[in-house]
Amino acid sequence: MAKSKDVRVTIILECTSCVRNGVNVNNVNKESKGISRYITQKNRYNTPNRLELRKFCPYCYTHTIHGEIKK
Repeated sequence: MAKSKDVRVTIILECTSCVRNGVNVNNVNKESKGISRYITQKNRYNTPNRLELRKFCPYCYTHTIHGEIKK
C-alpha cells in the first residue's frame, strides 16, 4: 500500500487557454470541443509550487501552457 506522504504525487495539467476562452460544447461555429488535460507525476519536495508546462492542446491545435489543477 502507498503511504500518504509519498514523494511523487499524481497531478493533472489543464490547458489554460481553453479554460480562459470558456469552452462551449453546444456552439457549432467554435472549433473548441473540450478541455485538454494531461496526467503526470511530480516530486513534491523539489517542486512545491504549481507546475506549468507547454504541452500540445488538440482543441486549440497549438502548444499552450498547461497548469496544474486540484483533483
